[in-house]
Amino acid sequence: MKHTIITLLMLASLGTIHAEEWSLDSCITYAIEHNLTIKSQDIEQMGGELSVTEAKDRFLPTLSAGANQSWDFGRGLTSENTYANRNTSMFGWNANLSLPLFQGLSAVRQLKYAHANLKMLSEQKEAAKDEVTLSVISYYLQALYNREMLAVNEEQLRLSKVQLERQRIMLEAGKVPEVDVIQAEAQVAKDELSVVTAGNDYQLALIDLAKVLELDDVTGFDVKPLPDNAVSLLSADEVYNNALSFNHSILAARQGIEVADKAVTVAKSGYLPRLNFNAGLGSSYYTVSGMDGNSFGKQMRDNFSKSLGFSLSVPIFDAFSTRNQIRQAKVRRLNAELNLAQQQSELHKTIRQAYYQAVGAEKKYHAGETAVNAAKAALDAMTEKYNYGKANATEWEQTQSTYITTLAQQVQAKYEMILRNRILLFYNKH
Repeated sequence: MKHTIITLLMLASLGTIHAEEWSLDSCITYAIEHNLTIKSQDIEQMGGELSVTEAKDRFLPTLSAGANQSWDFGRGLTSENTYANRNTSMFGWNANLSLPLFQGLSAVRQLKYAHANLKMLSEQKEAAKDEVTLSVISYYLQALYNREMLAVNEEQLRLSKVQLERQRIMLEAGKVPEVDVIQAEAQVAKDELSVVTAGNDYQLALIDLAKVLELDDVTGFDVKPLPDNAVSLLSADEVYNNALSFNHSILAARQGIEVADKAVTVAKSGYLPRLNFNAGLGSSYYTVSGMDGNSFGKQMRDNFSKSLGFSLSVPIFDAFSTRNQIRQAKVRRLNAELNLAQQQSELHKTIRQAYYQAVGAEKKYHAGETAVNAAKAALDAMTEKYNYGKANATEWEQTQSTYITTLAQQVQAKYEMILRNRILLFYNKH
């Protein structure tokens, strides 16, 4: 039975609802654009981009300029080697340039590290999108499942109302005692409560989905049924092998190892010497109270100085600082390797579980189709027997209960099958 009775009932029950229905794709797109976790990853990636820019800037020279003004009051030593009360004033300025010629490969390695780290952050961002996508799929299907369960409960309520009306007619004809009508009324009240509960579950499922989408207002929010497209079950091994090449969590973990390798090389730069080129300009102006001196302009010209030079720094012993940094970087690499192994193990477990759950759900679903048809036929036959007085109310209610139970079981198997197949398709994407 390609289209179940549940689907028809669901469409009928929703025909009067005026709500904005979202497709699965539109939910995924909206969640990726608005989810706070992904926005946090955007900020992390921005930080990584700034780190690349910072690493590039380490190749640039530094230029600084300064000026100073000082005054001295009171007794001071004169050129005649005597002391006298004199006030002096001193003004000077300077400009200095420092150009790194060789930084022990630190700048080059730091730039490579920054690029590798940015790539890892990009993969982590994509992995976060994958997590949000899977969450949306799960909550979306949960909402559809609860909606079909609401339709199942509405079908049970419809049948109970039909039975109540039949009992009232038979009571008026004197064919059944009044207690049968009372029992039918109680069953209707019970089924009405079940409908209310199922409707509340459906609304809660929509709220859970809206939370993943970061929707502030869920008024009128609803979901569209999925297209009835048959999907062949994928091989677990094939999905896993493809996921190892394209899954962003795995790619991020692998990139984490490369980042750790770059960190080791950056730490090793501490063993290498550094060479800088330095240049400077400066001049000064000096006055002494009670003494004639040259003018400001002349002193600035006479005292003007220029300097050029190189500075070499060779590390000899740094209290094992570089050695310890290298060891720490190697420990982080071991953690990165362990993280990759854990990610691969978790991925393998997830795909295997989804595969076997899909196999079981598919078997239950196809068996449920037969069970629903049989239960519906049995209910129709029992209803006919009951109408002719060849069956009592208890027998009819038992047959009705069996029919409703098989409907609920088929809905559960259907969405379990859809969810697990969706997970396998997601991990199998290229």
